[in-house]
Amino acid sequence: MSDSTSKKDLVIIGGGPAGLSATIYAQRSLLDAVTLEREALGGQVILTSEIDNYPGMPHTDGFSLTDAMHNQALDLGAHIEMDVVESIERLDGSEGFIVRAMGSTYASKTVILAAGAQPRKAGFEGEDRFSGRGVSYCATCDGMFYRGKQVFVIGGGNSAAEEALFLTRFASKVVLIVRKDHLRAQAAIAEELERNEKVEIRYLTSVTAVDGEELLGSITLRNNETGELHTESYPEGSFGVFVFVGRNPETQLVQGLVETDENGYVLTNDRMETSTPGLYVAGDARSKPLRQIITAASDGAIAATSAASYLGRPLEG
Repeated sequence: MSDSTSKKDLVIIGGGPAGLSATIYAQRSLLDAVTLEREALGGQVILTSEIDNYPGMPHTDGFSLTDAMHNQALDLGAHIEMDVVESIERLDGSEGFIVRAMGSTYASKTVILAAGAQPRKAGFEGEDRFSGRGVSYCATCDGMFYRGKQVFVIGGGNSAAEEALFLTRFASKVVLIVRKDHLRAQAAIAEELERNEKVEIRYLTSVTAVDGEELLGSITLRNNETGELHTESYPEGSFGVFVFVGRNPETQLVQGLVETDENGYVLTNDRMETSTPGLYVAGDARSKPLRQIITAASDGAIAATSAASYLGRPLEG
């Protein structure tokens, strides 16, 4: 083992709600832990402009909520670093892991992966070409650019519905493209969409292509019942397409170390334990029925508590 390798009880990978919650509970268990985040503390939650379903903090936003978590962790003495983890290796012949990041290397008895998930692409022609030039995956980031313009939102789940409602603040019209004959979003959100005069819902419809010169100028839609295609053209740059069709779990670091479901999400038990002892997964990267901020925070607390128990260091008060 290199002299430059730092020894830790626990390495937490990811600084979103799951990772920050794990950080707080690791501190409460007096573990020598480090939390590594590659982009921005808070994860993708910081892009959420309005949160009304986190108990005790109504009418907040993603940045404020996770900033409070971050500050709470720091107040407890947490060690948090901005670094990109490149690999996790299981130590041969002994318990523990080597976690290699761009800036540091850690030998750790336990690891919690809380890296979350990234937006999934819809797969239509022109999606990659116009990404950032009319095709977006974040309403909070890009909604303001479509003030007074029309936008298409692809998806039928909670994320698509919530983002479509958010976009009504800016857009003159929001067209929700749903490939099935119904919304999968929660009933209250679906009802709010249907009542909103700015929203048009097109069921049994898919986007097959977008086109244009520098910016979007046309969108081609397919009727999923008849297979019929039709193209709608607009002045270039006068409309946008927002994609919310799910997420891909960030589990590349633990490939070969854990079992996953058919969608690549890590299988864990209710203690966040994976098939490899000492390796835990919390938050959106694991297979579970509900992916919300509160469930990510719960996962992180459980994972850190499980790691502490594994190390013989149960939670202190």
